[in-house]
Amino acid sequence: MSVSLRIGIIGGGGWLGGAIAGSIIDAGLVDSRNLCLSYRSEQPRRFPNSSWTSDNQALADRSDVIILSVRPDDWHRLALDAGGKLVISVMAGIRLDALSERHNTGRVVRALPNAAAEVGRSYTPWIGASGVTADDRAIVGAIFEACGSQDEVASESDIDYLTGLSGSGPAFPALLAAAMMSDAVAHGVSPEIARRAVNTVLVGAGHLAERRDESPDDIVAAFLDYRGTTAAAIEGMRAAGFDAAVADGLSAAFKKSVSMGDAS
Repeated sequence: MSVSLRIGIIGGGGWLGGAIAGSIIDAGLVDSRNLCLSYRSEQPRRFPNSSWTSDNQALADRSDVIILSVRPDDWHRLALDAGGKLVISVMAGIRLDALSERHNTGRVVRALPNAAAEVGRSYTPWIGASGVTADDRAIVGAIFEACGSQDEVASESDIDYLTGLSGSGPAFPALLAAAMMSDAVAHGVSPEIARRAVNTVLVGAGHLAERRDESPDDIVAAFLDYRGTTAAAIEGMRAAGFDAAVADGLSAAFKKSVSMGDAS
């Protein structure tokens, strides 16, 4: 991927568009002067060497690669002719064929980074339409490697499922942390200490998982085999329906992703 490539991010003023922009600049994938970002109301103060515009078609016209980083509801009002250029959508639910028809290009990609793109730790699954070239795939892979790690998946159904699992992923440790913190406070631990303890546990677990790269099943099994307090906690959570609750949540996210696409 050449740094001379001109990239435009529609919705670059939002958190995800801005995170992608920062990641590809930091990784040296694009010269900041070849980056154009659009905003809706007030121009952000980030990326002073890049171009900002409120005209999405002007952004598309000057870009080689167009990244769509807007809410699906806002996309329905977005009129943009890509003129055969590579379009990468990071919107949940919007199908490849809808993107291709709306934006006049067969070179469309659906990708789903998550909030951890802000710190270069996103996991991004993606899939390209039949018109996507080998060079396009290399560009997509490089962009999302800059945001963390990435995989090209086999079907749009995979993307719909992963919308919940990895796209929403950073919310799930936060949900667990909130429940743990609430329980700690209920047992008399001060909120400040409870928050610090819980956040440190989650951050440490993430770093450990990244370093050891083991299967989660193996990690859980190791704790269960030790038969200590952690094993007791795991068994108690599972008896209360932990695994089923996670499956229900992922199923709800999958159904929501499919329905968002159907509405397009």
